[in-house]
Amino acid sequence: MDFQDFQKTIDPATFSTDPYAKVVPKPWGEEIHLAPETEPYMMKIIKIKAGCRLSLQAHDKKTESWTLLRGDAAVLVEDASGELIQIPLKTELGYTSRLGQRHRLVGITDCEILEASTPELGTTFRLEDDYARPDETEALRQDPNRGWKV
Repeated sequence: MDFQDFQKTIDPATFSTDPYAKVVPKPWGEEIHLAPETEPYMMKIIKIKAGCRLSLQAHDKKTESWTLLRGDAAVLVEDASGELIQIPLKTELGYTSRLGQRHRLVGITDCEILEASTPELGTTFRLEDDYARPDETEALRQDPNRGWKV
């Protein structure tokens, strides 16, 4: 199939030139979603307050990659032997968490981390959480309060 044949299969009415951003408050800071939830991927800026950390978590349907944009941060991540190790994040390098791999982002100073991932699907198992939040399921994602208060 050449481009002209391919182009006949595309509906230009689905094209959009509108920018997108959705701010999601979190108890440790906020996320800015840069892709609509209808896309087959997610991209977000994670803003973590100094001294705060995300839950120690693992996903059953989500893979994530991060890069540090600003500030100082670390990732606590499970290695191949099952040990949790803390790695300082560096700018212009990517760090990835695979399905089932335990991980936690940590803000050393106020920081911003770019995350690219598969969609927000399945369960986020919160193995430890400083804010006593439950596991995040697809049903819970539909709740605007998500089981916690900012």
